[in-house]
Amino acid sequence: MMRSFDLVILGGGMVGLALARALHNSPISIAVIESRELDPQLYALADNRVSAINRASQNFLTNIGAWSQLALSRVQPYHQMQVWEQDSFGELHFNAQQGKLSELGHIIENRNIQLALSQSIAQQANLTLFCPRRVAQLAMGEGEAWLTLDNGQALTAKLVVGADGAQSWLRSHAGIPLTSRDYQHHAIVATVETQASHQQTAWQIFRPDGPLAFLPLFNAHHSSIVWSASPEQAKDLMALDDESFNRQLTMAFDNKLGLTQVLGKRACVPLTMRFARDFAKHRVALVGDAAHTIHPLAGQGVNLGLMDAAALAQTISENLDSGFDIGLYPHLRSYERWRKTQAVEMIAAMEALKQGFSGKHPLQKFVRDIGLKLVDNTPLLKQRLLAHATGLVGELPKLAR
Repeated sequence: MMRSFDLVILGGGMVGLALARALHNSPISIAVIESRELDPQLYALADNRVSAINRASQNFLTNIGAWSQLALSRVQPYHQMQVWEQDSFGELHFNAQQGKLSELGHIIENRNIQLALSQSIAQQANLTLFCPRRVAQLAMGEGEAWLTLDNGQALTAKLVVGADGAQSWLRSHAGIPLTSRDYQHHAIVATVETQASHQQTAWQIFRPDGPLAFLPLFNAHHSSIVWSASPEQAKDLMALDDESFNRQLTMAFDNKLGLTQVLGKRACVPLTMRFARDFAKHRVALVGDAAHTIHPLAGQGVNLGLMDAAALAQTISENLDSGFDIGLYPHLRSYERWRKTQAVEMIAAMEALKQGFSGKHPLQKFVRDIGLKLVDNTPLLKQRLLAHATGLVGELPKLAR
């Protein structure tokens, strides 16, 4: 039997569920199609996959009723950021008081956010969840899109949204070209225990072979690490036993928090910049990693995706209020321009930051260190950087304000 929906979202991760939840009061019918069932349990040891949620994303999750559904005992606010370059005098320190904030952000396991969003949509009257299901076929018509799921179920939609990740099936099927660039870095992620407390601080050291971040978790002596290194070095580090890896990690982090011990399994992820040429087409829109991926050195990837969801929800609502067909490209162009601008700015900023801390020449290091010291001693510059870190700049969607 054919089922008709106004909006079909491919992908039930954080961004896809946030988009669905943002439209819970909308008169439209929504379907979410997700291929994997979510493990409903949070384990004693934090997951490797965590996100640094900024103030704009917190506002968004609060306004759609998801923040209150989080396991708040596992949400770790951080009040300070400490940034420095290895073997140099340059360093930069931020704290929440400088920006008159209660905190700079929160470190939260991705699964905690997904579970909170899943609980939020559980009773959502205008939403149907198809899980575990995949789309087998998609055809675009003038007035609607036709989808066939892997169990033979047929659906129609006014608008199909790709929230299906970096390897987006929808982006590929819609023939949307992708610009990509290998960062020549792999990110090793793991949960670690440190001898000293993390002090509710996000730490980041820039090393000649790439940045290393320690993100504070809900246990005062546990942190989530993101260690960016060349593919060759990452392979060597992953091949080490835990004891040898612990020694290398402690030294790489300048022994800032004492002896470091890896807990659980390590994972290694290749880092690639991706940018879809189109964020919208006839009956199609992309959000999150389906539209863009960036280097994780500033932890802004998930925040960028959540703002996509908030912006697309706002665009859909405005089109409905105007009596427009939500799937026609002319009515999606404002969303595309809005989010492309934000994504390009973020990609450029990450590239500038990455390139700025590349190079081992003593003169380059000296210039970088002078720059860090200058920023650290210039309150106005620090205020502007803090504003960007919280996400409360630029054209914010209403739900993120």
